[in-house]
Amino acid sequence: MNKNLECQVAGFQSSDLKLKGFKVHEITGPSYPSLFYGRRDFYKIVLATGHFNICYGDQTFDINDTFLFFGNPHIAYSNEHLSPQQNGYACVFTESFIGSRERTDSLLNTSIFRFDGNPIVPLNREQADFISSLFQRMQTVYSGEYGKKAEMLRSCIDLIIHEVLRIQPQNELKQKNAATRMTYLFMELLEKQFPIETAADPLRLRSAQDFAESLAVHVNYLNRSVKEITGRPISVHIAERIASEAKALLKHTNWSVADIAYALGFEYPSYFNNYFKRITNTTPNAFRKSKEKV
Repeated sequence: MNKNLECQVAGFQSSDLKLKGFKVHEITGPSYPSLFYGRRDFYKIVLATGHFNICYGDQTFDINDTFLFFGNPHIAYSNEHLSPQQNGYACVFTESFIGSRERTDSLLNTSIFRFDGNPIVPLNREQADFISSLFQRMQTVYSGEYGKKAEMLRSCIDLIIHEVLRIQPQNELKQKNAATRMTYLFMELLEKQFPIETAADPLRLRSAQDFAESLAVHVNYLNRSVKEITGRPISVHIAERIASEAKALLKHTNWSVADIAYALGFEYPSYFNNYFKRITNTTPNAFRKSKEKV
């Protein structure tokens, strides 16, 4: 997987993004070439109308409507244009552009950007008009001479995200007590291990004990906190996340099953085969073959 693949579209040059950490552009007109599956170096928010097939991690979305798409640089995705025309807007921004806020309070930790969230949000006409006005405002501010344009652009991003959370309430972790705080830290630490880019740098934290040691707490306390907030033990969260990454690697890379096993921290491929089958009810090879036929 190539983490540096970028979308070369009208109005967007990677040099602009690297210079300022932000870019907004209109995407109205003939459909651009489809995006390759891979990770990027930036977050992306797209407002579009048209027919698209979007692969995001191990999920696939077929949508023919007006919608918002939220792309996370840590999650591989691709976008196949199925209609000849499209219209809308897109903005891309780096983590450093938003990085002035404390990470725990950042809106980028909302579930629309997380691997287990839904990055596609359908919009009705009224909602689309409002979001469109925010993109238009960003275009005006971006090309203008206002001295605090970065701050205003961040505010527009905040407004888009808050509007989506109002339209489609998310099950956010509310940091009201110690158990919730500990659960948040666990989930963040789990997600930081992904994506897996190479078998030479395998997964390090794979058990509840591993996470407890990294967070400097007793494993029983950590597991009790996570189960209290999420209703599921740590082992289930870890297993589901490893299985999700395994599916993505099987579907979108030509790595051997053995290489994927080692990359995910399994000592032997047979251990990975048994693990994957226990969680998904199919073997890695069978899963890969089923996706090749689609």
